[in-house]
Amino acid sequence: MRDYHHLNERYMTILLIDDDEDDRKLFCEVTGEVDRTNTCITIGNGVEGLAYLKDEENTLPDFIFLDLRMPGMSGQQCLEEIKRDLRLKPVPVIVYTTSRDEKESIALKNLGAAHFMSKPVSPDEVYYLVSFVLGEVWN
Repeated sequence: MRDYHHLNERYMTILLIDDDEDDRKLFCEVTGEVDRTNTCITIGNGVEGLAYLKDEENTLPDFIFLDLRMPGMSGQQCLEEIKRDLRLKPVPVIVYTTSRDEKESIALKNLGAAHFMSKPVSPDEVYYLVSFVLGEVWN
């Protein structure tokens, strides 16, 4: 099992599962600006995201940012599948969505989401969000 206590002492791999191509591109650009040693992997939907995560040849990411509103498999369904898998369960999942519904955020945290964050609208806000999450101490 990974030790999430000292993430700032090494590079990090961040997986973003989001159907919006522009959001994926901006997120990865900003992740690199936060720290050039970070690796950003993007996947366009929940089904492919789960396939990537369940493939044991792929290294588990340090964080999963997960869009909530996606066609096919929703972010909530994807989160539920991640948290049912003992290998994936310890990876912090940050729900990253346009939703600002407080009841929904509580429900997602009860399903195992580490954070529920509304998608920022500007690159500076994305930078702040990513640097905040990567700077947290996780356990």
